[in-house]
Amino acid sequence: MSQMSDQIRKAFKEGDDIRDAGLTTPSDVVRYDDIPYGPEKDWQVLDLYRPKFADGAVLPVIFSIHGGGWVYGDKERYQYYCMSLAQRGFAVINFTYRLAPEFQYPAPLEDACLVTAWMVENAAKYGLDTKHVFAVGDSAGGHLLGLFAAIKTNPDYAAEYDFKLPDFDLKAVALNCGSFTPGYDENGEVSGLMKDWLPGKDYEAEIAKINVLTHITPDFPPAFVMSAVDDFLRWDALKIAKVFTEQEVPFVLRIYGDKKTRLAHVFHCNMKTAEGKKCNDDECEFFREFLG
Repeated sequence: MSQMSDQIRKAFKEGDDIRDAGLTTPSDVVRYDDIPYGPEKDWQVLDLYRPKFADGAVLPVIFSIHGGGWVYGDKERYQYYCMSLAQRGFAVINFTYRLAPEFQYPAPLEDACLVTAWMVENAAKYGLDTKHVFAVGDSAGGHLLGLFAAIKTNPDYAAEYDFKLPDFDLKAVALNCGSFTPGYDENGEVSGLMKDWLPGKDYEAEIAKINVLTHITPDFPPAFVMSAVDDFLRWDALKIAKVFTEQEVPFVLRIYGDKKTRLAHVFHCNMKTAEGKKCNDDECEFFREFLG
């Protein structure tokens, strides 16, 4: 493992431990934990959360692609955030995917494909409405969700991958504090994280392939694009909003916080703040516009 990836894992874990200290499973959520969705039992596992008030009902689905710089994170770190979405009336799939440097691109996208295949195969068992599927992703997860949505809606781009997505309707996505053009550092060199994540056979071609902006077509799902005033990736939100405008993709752009309330990267994952609650309310309301 590179020194950068090791440092990220340590620093992010310390921050997440502080953020989630004292949180427990809400009493109004039913959870199904540690369900395998692929052969890698240590990595390819998911949780499913449903609101108790919807017992027996078929619910619209949100699947979440967690962040963590392509090298960190798992479903445990996102359980409280995802359960909060379930409280808003959705069945929520929260999954762990294969990380770098143990696994390299396109492993997380292959895993997302397996997760949605599991969703389709188990829809009747868990009351999942595969005609109304939504997705959220933040930071590196926002990048992966952007690529996933492009594979779903851009046949030419999908043809560049060996795996095929199952049949379901991806109605809309929420791209939260996303990194949409990763690859190079401020000196124009391939970044350390990309050296851990990409195969490295041809960095220029690989970085071009993972640029979300170049694979967006008018068929890309409607998007809720979110960032914050102190988000170090705020400019990426503006970049993708520009492409959505050019491609005539329906979208909403929200930059949260102001001069008095300084909100930073992935603030919405903090279940203890009113600002995080407001953002997550806004996104779920956006999704509900596509339930008709």
